[in-house]
Amino acid sequence: MSRADGMNYAPKGKSRPVVAPGEFVFAATGLDHGHINGQCNGLVEAGAELRWVYDRDAEKVRQFQEKYPGVRVASSLEKILDDPEVRLVAAAAVPSERGPLGVRVMQAGKDYFTDKTPFTSLAQLEQARRTVAETGRKYMVYFSERLHVECAVAAGDLIAQGAVGKVIHVTGFGPHRLGDPAKRPDWFYRKKNYGGILTDIGSHQCEQFMYYAGCRDATVRYARVANHNHPVYPELEDFGEAALVGDNGASFYFRVDWFTPDGLRNWGDGRTFIIGTDGYIELRKYVDIGAEGKGEHLILVDAKGEHRMDLRGKVGFPFFGQLIRDCLDRSETAMTQEHAFKAAELCLQSQAMAEDAGGV
Repeated sequence: MSRADGMNYAPKGKSRPVVAPGEFVFAATGLDHGHINGQCNGLVEAGAELRWVYDRDAEKVRQFQEKYPGVRVASSLEKILDDPEVRLVAAAAVPSERGPLGVRVMQAGKDYFTDKTPFTSLAQLEQARRTVAETGRKYMVYFSERLHVECAVAAGDLIAQGAVGKVIHVTGFGPHRLGDPAKRPDWFYRKKNYGGILTDIGSHQCEQFMYYAGCRDATVRYARVANHNHPVYPELEDFGEAALVGDNGASFYFRVDWFTPDGLRNWGDGRTFIIGTDGYIELRKYVDIGAEGKGEHLILVDAKGEHRMDLRGKVGFPFFGQLIRDCLDRSETAMTQEHAFKAAELCLQSQAMAEDAGGV
């Protein structure tokens, strides 16, 4: 993996279609974040047809066409929404625009698949909840740090099989590389646009806790944000941390930051530690420090011993096929709507607590 920042994280997996050609058509818009490529890769590999792309920025569209040469360029968002064969719209817009865009898509009768973070305010979340209830459409979220990482997928399977017993604590680390600040878009430094560090990259962490610990809800007990080393960008939060307790008693601590040093061979040493009553799991997602290998390593310690697994290319990314089937069958196999919304709510509540405590 390159040293690029996480904005361009776009994994590719094996083709595992769950539908016949042309059975599931989708479109892409809101090309502000490079995660749109990961979203589209996953859907295409699961058999979806990427028919349309629309963005106000012609250069972004041109670059997107290079990656997906068969896609048609729409003259407007309405062109996409008026196509009766389009079942889902994938988007990675500026974070503050994701909620309103999703409402518009659902009101047009399409399902919506947005990059994280799905909202930058609780008001946007409530509006989306109302629209889901009114339209029956889906508002799904690309939590790539779990959904598009094979060792993270495998961890969920192991937990479901009882490999570590009951999960009682999760620790998550989500460091990112800032890179050349001048190459970041202006919205990246505006709090009203990105929502704060706990709202943004912290959303991955809240979702993983709920999933691995089996929580339906949680309470934020502690949260803090800061700008430690970037005074030129006063609205940038370069560090954030929070602690939560789930409704089932499991606890959680996470830390996110923009301090990945240049010496690391990729954009961030993302790790997750899952402690259960009968064992524990460590995920080395993107890099294996001190070893030649890349990421996708899962370490399991249980009553039988120590187990280290290199899972690159061995697990796949089932979420995307499940999402396609959910849209067609109106089921909730990939992720329940309430899970997606609750993860968003918890990261927003964490951000609010940190700001109340005097964060930047």
